[in-house]
Amino acid sequence: MSGKSEPVAATVVEERPSAVYAVVLENQHRVLAHLVGAVKRNFVRLVPGDRVEVELAPHDPTRGKIVGKLSGADPRPLATGPRRLL
Repeated sequence: MSGKSEPVAATVVEERPSAVYAVVLENQHRVLAHLVGAVKRNFVRLVPGDRVEVELAPHDPTRGKIVGKLSGADPRPLATGPRRLL
């Protein structure tokens, strides 16, 4: 048994202490998930409404790990090119 599950899409609905987030899966189940891996290491900021990928725990379907942020989740524009000082 590998212990890994397939990532599913979810939406962040609430931020809780200690980098824990309440997320709602596409099938309307509410899950508590924490940041792991590159998401935590790169200080990715999540706010309610962001779309994320969640791996559910095999032993507890109400817990999971946020393994990535889905593209298009951040409505803020990105800088496109070098900044020049005038």
